[in-house]
Amino acid sequence: MNKKELIQFEDEIAKLFNAGKIRAPVHLYKGNEDQIIDIFKNIKKNDWVFCSWRSHYQCLLKGVPPENIKKEILEGRSISLCFPEHKIFSSAMVGGVLPIAVGTAISIKYSKEKNSKVYCFMGEMTAETGIAHESIKYSRNLKLPIHFIVEDNEKSVCTDTREAWNQKKLSFEGKNDEYITYYKYKTTYPHAGAGKRVQF
Repeated sequence: MNKKELIQFEDEIAKLFNAGKIRAPVHLYKGNEDQIIDIFKNIKKNDWVFCSWRSHYQCLLKGVPPENIKKEILEGRSISLCFPEHKIFSSAMVGGVLPIAVGTAISIKYSKEKNSKVYCFMGEMTAETGIAHESIKYSRNLKLPIHFIVEDNEKSVCTDTREAWNQKKLSFEGKNDEYITYYKYKTTYPHAGAGKRVQF
């Protein structure tokens, strides 16, 4: 899936949401296509992917058919998309997938699997929580087969993340190593929805 196709998919979901066809929250990407496509160059079919409530792009890039994703979104599951057959899971709970991702990496290590790895996506506000710091530190110390991606759109719901924590630089800002990829982007869409107030 290329950049144009990713944007077209999200724009279609935005139109459906604003038309009242999706009667549940949606969280849309836009503006990070180049970065996420680059990350997925390293993610193989047998790898596990864990995401937050904003996971349309990950599902598309992991190979889930667009019509399957759209069906789940229309049925109100945009913020908790899970496709076990493609080894991709998301959760609407802040930090909810992090310990599950770590547990999966532990299983891979101790079962001595050689052809799979875990990739765990989170926003920059989630990255400031205790569960994120513990998960990353534990994974480093045990040398687990896992990589964390911190996606910084500078927002925690409608609050500026740096203002919320009263710090100019976030904990993982600029980090790019064996365990962490950090990138910053400007999103076109608001934190939730697509710019119009929709009553469920």
